[in-house]
Amino acid sequence: MTAETRPVTVRFDADQLVLELRHDAEGAYYAFPDGRSGAPGAPRVALSLAEAVHARIRPAGTAETVLRAWTEGTAPPGPVPPDDPAAVPPVRVRAGAIVIRDGAMLLIRFEEGGAPYYEIPGGGVEEGETPQEAVVRELDEETGLTGTVGPEVARVWRGGRHEHYFLVSATGEVGAPETLDTYGGTPVWIPLEHLPDTPLWPRRLSWRIEHWHRTGWPDRPAELADSITDLDRPCGW
Repeated sequence: MTAETRPVTVRFDADQLVLELRHDAEGAYYAFPDGRSGAPGAPRVALSLAEAVHARIRPAGTAETVLRAWTEGTAPPGPVPPDDPAAVPPVRVRAGAIVIRDGAMLLIRFEEGGAPYYEIPGGGVEEGETPQEAVVRELDEETGLTGTVGPEVARVWRGGRHEHYFLVSATGEVGAPETLDTYGGTPVWIPLEHLPDTPLWPRRLSWRIEHWHRTGWPDRPAELADSITDLDRPCGW
C-alpha cells in the first residue's frame, strides 16, 4: 500500500456509500472512487452503514473519519484529506492476544486518575520475532497462560503503531500478580456482552470482538485506524 496525497472523494447514493471493489494478494477490499486514480474497470458498489462498518475500506484512516461522521449523522460530502496509516513505516509493532473462556475475554485492567481502562494482553514485537511468536511470549509474561496462536482477526493502526490481534487458545490459570509483567495492570475476565461499553483500547475493535464471537470471525483481518482517545464514549463505527 502506498500513501495517497490527493483528497479522497466521498460519494453517497441516497443512504449508501459508493465505493470501488478492488483486489490484492489478500483478497477483496473497497476504496473510495477517484476518476484519476481508480483501478481500471473496478466495479462500483453501494454499501449501507451496517455493511460499511464491517468492510475492509482503504485508506483506513479516511475510512475511520467517514464512518465516524456517518454514524454520528454528519457524513462529509467530500473531498476529505487522505489518511493511510498503513503506508507509514511503524515506530512500534504490537501483537495482542484475544483469549476467550466461558463467555468472557481476558483483559489487563489499569487505573488512571481513579478511572479504570483496559487493554488486550500483548506487547511489542522484538527484533527477530514474528507477531505470532511475540503474542505467545507476551501472553505468558502478562498472564502466566500458555497460548496457541489461531488466526489473525484484526490489524489496527494509530500514531505510528501497527498492531496485530490474534485469536489465541490458552491453557493454565492466571498467575499471581507478583509473577506477572503488566506495568501495574491486573488481568481480569470481562463478560463479552460488556465489551461494547468497556473503556477498552482499541476502541473500534472492542465492540467488534463481541459481534464476531456471536456471528463468526472474519475470513481476513479487519483493517482499522483508531484515533479515539476517549475510551468511555460509545463507538459503533
